[in-house]
Amino acid sequence: MKVILQRDVPKVGRGGDIVTVADGYARNYLFPRQYAVPATGGYLKHHEARNARLKAVGDQQHQQAEQQAEKLAGVTATILGKVGSGTKLYGSVTAQDVSEAIMRATGIEIDKRRIGLVDPIKSLGVYSVPVRLGSDHHVTVNVDVTTEAELERRAAEAEAQAAAEAGAQAIEAD
Repeated sequence: MKVILQRDVPKVGRGGDIVTVADGYARNYLFPRQYAVPATGGYLKHHEARNARLKAVGDQQHQQAEQQAEKLAGVTATILGKVGSGTKLYGSVTAQDVSEAIMRATGIEIDKRRIGLVDPIKSLGVYSVPVRLGSDHHVTVNVDVTTEAELERRAAEAEAQAAAEAGAQAIEAD
């Protein structure tokens, strides 16, 4: 019997597929659980219209994911943490914290469930965190977990380097 799957069914097919299954399997398992409908005229027309809508939405989501991937490529999100005497954090950095840091750095809102942080980050450093933007779009974002004092030290170094370069250019101009 040919059926149209309404959702993914393991070892049978993905939602929207038209597959052939045993009559008993369809009547006793797929239909009662509303996993599938018979592939008849009315359902086939509905299926084609639904596929056209889903394709349009899928194309739009695909394009949006590509744009987000371009914006996130090479981005470093900074998270400030409090530490004791070493580099171990008080508490930890979670996917929610990474999501908020990405939002601050780029303005792109990423759901915390799309951030591939296996374990929470518990010490200072720069980490590569995978982010899933769509079914086939993945990007790696660098997350810099640092302290406020370290951030101020880096800013002071950058200012000193900029002043040194400006001084060198002034000497060359003379």
